[in-house]
Amino acid sequence: MNPLGEVLYLSRSDVENLDIPMDEIITIVEKAFLEKAQGKTEAPPKPGIHPRKDSFIHAMPAYIPRMKSAGLKWVSGFPDNRKRNLPYITGLLILNDLETGLPICIMDCSWITAKRTGAATAVAAKRLARENSRVLSILGCGVQGRSNLEALIVVCQNLERVRAYDIDRKNLNKYVNEMTAKYGLEVVATDSPRKALEGCDIVVTAGPILKHPKQTIEASWFPNGGFACPLDFDSFWKPNAMQSMDKFYTDDKEQLNYYKKQGYFLDVPEVYADLGEVISGEKLGREDSNERIMSMNLGLAIEDMATAIYVYKHAKKKKVGMWLPL
Repeated sequence: MNPLGEVLYLSRSDVENLDIPMDEIITIVEKAFLEKAQGKTEAPPKPGIHPRKDSFIHAMPAYIPRMKSAGLKWVSGFPDNRKRNLPYITGLLILNDLETGLPICIMDCSWITAKRTGAATAVAAKRLARENSRVLSILGCGVQGRSNLEALIVVCQNLERVRAYDIDRKNLNKYVNEMTAKYGLEVVATDSPRKALEGCDIVVTAGPILKHPKQTIEASWFPNGGFACPLDFDSFWKPNAMQSMDKFYTDDKEQLNYYKKQGYFLDVPEVYADLGEVISGEKLGREDSNERIMSMNLGLAIEDMATAIYVYKHAKKKKVGMWLPL
């Protein structure tokens, strides 16, 4: 337990400099999904406020008994931040002691949000993408475009080529250069979403979340046998594209239904299974190489708390961060 009356503060650089590998985060997130499937987590759908158009500030609490992790992520997404040279996603995460309820750690949540989201995509891809997937399409070349590529390389070891698209050409070129240098893959800039999707095996869309989106992707653009993971809800995908899927998954059916009541996902297919059911073996993943599959990953607080307790333990072990009085 932390010293009485004190809380460990971890800045963004503190968290990043722990340099926890992506493969470890994927394992952690996968275990959290299994706990969820067994009914051993507590994580209500995230409530939110919306100070500006297409912005959000969400409260994301979760409790994972086996991991001895409980806490809350208070996270915001403001699309116009890019005009101010600020990140789209910012926020804080608080961990609490399970015996007293006292806060034990306050940390920046940007790194955790990026990494656990990529890890969740990888967990889904392990079971829903074709084993021999070689071509990945990334639409939206920001933080999530980077973390999802990092995670997918871990589980899809046959990946050879990345087709990237972003509305900001400068951002797109930067992504191509950085990802080529970092991973040694063939990373190609495309000038339209349609060209990015041509011949892909996996597609990740990672733009801002819009309540009234101007969907772009048509059903005919998505190939048979493909796996899609939208991180931006239904902002990129036209209803006919989503309805064309042979199987439609999500990371949490309860949360998807909650968002429907908030005015999102007005025209999505019936959910075949959530990821926890697939990981536990209760429901099937990919059964045929020609299946068109989508997993609508909304982002769960259990992913954050599973990763955060791991970060906290590493920080204490390495004596990283600053102890502050409550």
